[in-house]
Amino acid sequence: MNPDSTRLADVLLPLALEGPYSYRIPENLTLAPGDYVSVPLGSRTYIGVVWALHSNAPASAKLRDVITRYDMPAMSETHRKFVEWLADYYVEPKGNVLRMVLRSPGAFEEPRQQVAYRASGHPSRRMTPQRQRVLDVASEGFAMRSAELAGAAGVGTSVVKALAKEGALEIVGLPSLKPFQAPDLNAGGLELSRQQGAAAQELRAAVASRSAKVTLFDGVTGSGKTEVYFEAMATALATGCQVLLLLPEIALTAGFISRVETRFAAEPAQWHSDMRPRERERVWRSVADGNAQIVVGARSALFLPWKKLGLIVVDEEHESAYKQDEGVPYHARDMAVLYGAIGKFPVILSSATPSLESLVNADRGRYAHVKLLDRHGRPELPEIGLIDMRAAPLETGAWLSAPLVDTITATLAAGDQALLFLNRRGYAPLTLCRACGHRMDCPNCAASLVEHRFRRNLMCHHCGHMEPTPKACPKCGVEDKLVPCGPGIERLAEEAARRFPDARIAILSSDLARGIFLRDIIRDVAKGDYNLVIGTQLVAKGHHFPFLTFVGVVDADLALESSDPRGGERTWALMAQVAGRSGRGEKPGRALVQTHMPEHPLMQALKHGDREGYLAQEKLIRENVGLPPYGRLAAVIISGSDPAETERFVRQIASVAPTGEAVAVLGPAQAPIHIVRGRHRWRFLVKAPREVNIQAFIRQWLKDVKPRGSLQLHIDVDPYNFL
Repeated sequence: MNPDSTRLADVLLPLALEGPYSYRIPENLTLAPGDYVSVPLGSRTYIGVVWALHSNAPASAKLRDVITRYDMPAMSETHRKFVEWLADYYVEPKGNVLRMVLRSPGAFEEPRQQVAYRASGHPSRRMTPQRQRVLDVASEGFAMRSAELAGAAGVGTSVVKALAKEGALEIVGLPSLKPFQAPDLNAGGLELSRQQGAAAQELRAAVASRSAKVTLFDGVTGSGKTEVYFEAMATALATGCQVLLLLPEIALTAGFISRVETRFAAEPAQWHSDMRPRERERVWRSVADGNAQIVVGARSALFLPWKKLGLIVVDEEHESAYKQDEGVPYHARDMAVLYGAIGKFPVILSSATPSLESLVNADRGRYAHVKLLDRHGRPELPEIGLIDMRAAPLETGAWLSAPLVDTITATLAAGDQALLFLNRRGYAPLTLCRACGHRMDCPNCAASLVEHRFRRNLMCHHCGHMEPTPKACPKCGVEDKLVPCGPGIERLAEEAARRFPDARIAILSSDLARGIFLRDIIRDVAKGDYNLVIGTQLVAKGHHFPFLTFVGVVDADLALESSDPRGGERTWALMAQVAGRSGRGEKPGRALVQTHMPEHPLMQALKHGDREGYLAQEKLIRENVGLPPYGRLAAVIISGSDPAETERFVRQIASVAPTGEAVAVLGPAQAPIHIVRGRHRWRFLVKAPREVNIQAFIRQWLKDVKPRGSLQLHIDVDPYNFL
């Protein structure tokens, strides 16, 4: 090394930075790419990652020193490439992507030892039956934490602490972070049908190839896809690799976690937003050192610091919940495929209603396509019928037609479960004053407040604003004239309680139940404790209700006339998934769909079970107009607190938009919901053929655009939200 130069580390920080900053490496410190380090920036200290090393700066350069290196496995080269490629694809600063990797800063702190107790051999000075039970358990040789020991002995923790105080129990330090148990690959496997066995063999072969192969696993609802891809997971685990199983809503699926635990005789690591900080630290470190071999997680689990990831399974791959709208707007399914390509390992995309993107990739030969066409143990799918609401008028203030009511009555009388589905939270989506016509709108958004009668408030589903439901109209002051318009799930439950007074009703909505309470309700529904379930799209997320034989869809037309180019596809998937909840046990299932448009191609396809015909038509429509997956879209959203300033900035951006034959810049136009959280919103939509580098176009267009003050600019490549 040149004595007049100094060793440098380029460190990427979890900030909105396009690239790393350079720091001097102290003489007593050895670093390598991927190391986690602490570095100063301004008056603060940050955790960063060494991105590169070099020694081409003069010793006189005014650079600050790396403070320390954290004693943990370095971030792999594969993971660093993943950060770079994702940032490039979504036109995001690399530091913003790294921020998603470093979302558990407590994992970098020195682990805190846990206190446990075991018998010391000294008797208690004042023996009681409770104390004797504690000492008997503590004498078995295993040190246990206070709550564990008390629970095993059937006493309170105060008994344990009293015995420790007088010396009958001794304190033992336990490892701060409990390791995850190694999975047993031969435990809990179910006998597969012939068709399942053939599908499992194909998936095992894909995993055994150890190549970047993507397989679309396409099986009808109730066909037993989970048991099949468990076999692929076992194959990957046998090679010493880690496995990631992505779910769209991990916090709702305690039953699913139990299935994973039963199959592999070990609790998987979980990763989702409801985790306690200490458990997040445990999982983060266990993924980094390879101890966590199976992780079941929400979309952000992709950013865990994987040591040796060898398989990703994306369950319900069609779900829009995999798209992140806030912050970096990535799609977890697409980024799972990207990660597999970088790391050269297989990815399995599983669904009963695959996305058009995945089906087209299978058509083009980019993905392998494995199908399960029959239900496991019951070959027939639910029969779906249509109720023409033009010929089945509703009673005043009612939302359930006579055919629907009659079928539910017969279902309950037979001792079976019925499900009513309405994808609208709350009691009513709109509240009007009958005296003056005033509508209760959000003060921060261009949207109506939704009444939540169970909570006795009005709520905005865009910004979260809440206010008590007033007795008098805030505009004219007349009392008792505010009326709900339209049904929400709470209003539907009110009608169901009136029509079916003896029914045991469960309501499944994220507004009414969360966390453990919601998981308990789902468990009790599966056990048959409730016989009438009323739910939003929560009920369509892979739950297994063996006693459910009938599904009634209250309003299937909600999404058909939206401006979302995926509106029809999403409605198809939702309807098919909801109908597929029925008939998964011993009895056949049936579904009835209330609609004002029974002649619509989607409704006819549902009725006749013609998935291929409907999707072929949907593909043709998209291809003719160049929409994804046959073309590319990117949204540029501008927002600001001052409407005039925001519009001026938007017009300025429009004036410098590049022109080209292949790329079209549509807009600017006010967003459909043009005010959210007090910010005025405008959007451009960039439309281009598949072969065009839309990211390069956007960078060229916006390279000199600098938002100031309250103005913000947000780029969304492959948008899923058009509001």
